[in-house]
Amino acid sequence: MELVKLAGQIIDLHKYYDLGSVVVKALRGVSMDFPEGDFVAIMGSSGSGKSTLLNLLGALDRPTHGNYILGGRDVSTMTDDDLSQARNEMIGFIFQSYNLISQYTVLENIEVPLHYRRGYPAISATDRNRCVDVATEVGLAERLDHRPFQLSGGQQQRVAIARALINDPEIILADEPTGNLDSKTGEEIMQILDRLNRQGRTIVMVTHEPDIARRAKRQIHMKDGVIAGTGLFQG
Repeated sequence: MELVKLAGQIIDLHKYYDLGSVVVKALRGVSMDFPEGDFVAIMGSSGSGKSTLLNLLGALDRPTHGNYILGGRDVSTMTDDDLSQARNEMIGFIFQSYNLISQYTVLENIEVPLHYRRGYPAISATDRNRCVDVATEVGLAERLDHRPFQLSGGQQQRVAIARALINDPEIILADEPTGNLDSKTGEEIMQILDRLNRQGRTIVMVTHEPDIARRAKRQIHMKDGVIAGTGLFQG
């Protein structure tokens, strides 16, 4: 039997926030495997723990207890510099609010992760050509010199997707990627994510929209900091 390769794995993950008078247990023992090429939709009401889980998967925070294995390494053992490198090299982020730099052009926004590579090498002509190629892949070939305020919401999200792809990450984390978009534009963005997954990208997506969640291969439902249910989408 062929062994399944994992893009990531979480084991008995806990995350507590000490607010002084009270300790909020945002995650209370979550375990999950993320095989390479997986497409997971994480759902749940506000306070269910889904955003906390996504932050931990993105190495933006450390668990209180438990293990997160990323690239064969336990995140809890990494230094801050190691975490920064892991985020830059292994994870691509797509946010609901796009998080673009307003004074930068489309091309410059896509280039941002390249500035934080190990050793901070200068951006080369090859790098810039790669940025143009990725922009073209998501339909932005005619918008390279535009700034965010000159773009529609869907175009801004395409910039965010291109930026997430530029370092060829193993995992793409998408936080409500269609949350600020109308249904037609949201469908266009999901078609891009579908295509990236078919190409072998591992995608973990938080969404509150059932129709969007059904685009994933499987769904994880969070409630009160634990996994309340799972499901496979059969098409």
